[in-house]
Amino acid sequence: MNYKELNLIGSSSPHLRTKDSAAHIMGEVLIAMVPALGFAVYNFGWRALANTLVSAAGCVFFEWLYRVLLRKNCTVGDLSAAVTGVLIAFVCPVTIPYWILLIGDFFAIVVVKQLFGGVGKNFLNPALAARAFMLSWAGEMTTWVGPRSAPPLWTTLFPGTVADAVTYPTPMALLHENNLAGLQQMYDLPKMLVGLIGGCVGEVSALMLLIGGAFLILRKVITWYIPASYIGSVALLTFLFPRGNDPLMWMLYNLLGGGLMLGAFFMATDYVTSPVSHKGQVIFGVGCGLITVFIRYFGSYNEGVCYAILVMNLMVWLIDKNVRPSRFGVPKVKKAPKAEKKEVDGK
Repeated sequence: MNYKELNLIGSSSPHLRTKDSAAHIMGEVLIAMVPALGFAVYNFGWRALANTLVSAAGCVFFEWLYRVLLRKNCTVGDLSAAVTGVLIAFVCPVTIPYWILLIGDFFAIVVVKQLFGGVGKNFLNPALAARAFMLSWAGEMTTWVGPRSAPPLWTTLFPGTVADAVTYPTPMALLHENNLAGLQQMYDLPKMLVGLIGGCVGEVSALMLLIGGAFLILRKVITWYIPASYIGSVALLTFLFPRGNDPLMWMLYNLLGGGLMLGAFFMATDYVTSPVSHKGQVIFGVGCGLITVFIRYFGSYNEGVCYAILVMNLMVWLIDKNVRPSRFGVPKVKKAPKAEKKEVDGK
């Protein structure tokens, strides 16, 4: 047989090919966030959309500028910077000044992502790291407005103008005070589920986030291991330790309030900063749940999702090192028992 007639192509591994690309996957994530963004516009007005567009444009610009200045290939086409920008806007109040958003964009893209090598090499979730950094402006980051409000587009453009905003208690603030009765009077469970509450732009509607998360799972962009273990661990802990409240109601309000749904489906499932094995992903999700509840119960800050995921991001290397999937076609070899040491006379 003449092998030259077979038109064989020699190439290095991996030989498994897929049509999926980074741009395709990030595009799916952007589509999954549309329901939450649409409800944010309904709940907070056009300011929510303006924040999201400014943040996404800022992240894309800073990534493009960094790559140009360092004469590297342009990577804005993979849409990862746009996803980061949308997520940064989602985890901020609607009254956040634009200049703080842009500072957060710079920190996420340049400091957390590009300085460590670019897409696929960051060890922290860029959007959450930016949010933690942006809490340096605590007043602007903790000024909340009520549901069905419409902050103007321009009054919060410059520093100091946020003081005119009307503050409004969020569900997590009331839960942190163990004031479940007051929370139930202000928001019933249907309002909590739909999102007619105060809070960050993209985290208020648990229903829209569940729809987006289900879309990502059905499209096989993410797996269910991290969201299920994360949400499940929070549900179990809050049900078992209701702090003197009705266990079921305490659990439901903890699940529907704050950034749990956004974090479980869109933050903790980041490919780069989460474990590769299914067992490792379950450990990661449970760890996020434990830290979230611990911060909510005992921390001075009333929300623990951001810091829980960041802490577990730092543990991913340890999880991957100790939880390794079995290699295909390689049988497991049982370790031989250690030989007992025999004592020798005179030694």
